[in-house]
Amino acid sequence: MAYTYDYYKRSADYIREVSGGFQPDMGIVLGTGLGEYDRNVENPIVIPYGDIPNFLVSTAPDHAGKLILGTIQGHKVCCMSGRFHFYEGYDYEQLALPVRVLKLLGVRALILTNAAGAVNESYSPGDVMILSDHIKLTGASPLRGPNLSEFGPRFFD
Repeated sequence: MAYTYDYYKRSADYIREVSGGFQPDMGIVLGTGLGEYDRNVENPIVIPYGDIPNFLVSTAPDHAGKLILGTIQGHKVCCMSGRFHFYEGYDYEQLALPVRVLKLLGVRALILTNAAGAVNESYSPGDVMILSDHIKLTGASPLRGPNLSEFGPRFFD
């Protein structure tokens, strides 16, 4: 499969058409345990992932599998209720799709959430953490393959 600029653009064009041209400034990807946060989206436009051309389908339990566009406290958002995982059988190149589509929709800030573990014994289940780095043990990357110049440089100085 060739993951070209047009491949991602097809998804973004569909979302733009269905949403009446709604242009979000912020993207929010809701991971495990935060699926109900999507209730905070005002004037929601809900698009099931399965309706979006080239988009992936979330198979993880409690991941709703829908894109929700609207506002939260005056901010135009695109909220992904549920995300995709390598363990669901997707290739890393496929997993780059949502972020690239969000960029094409106009998203300039992205909040990613997930259930994460920690080695700090003072943390308790349910604590909120901000991760500044991680240890990647898989060796693979969603940035593998040709760089798509339409998205800018692959790596920054």
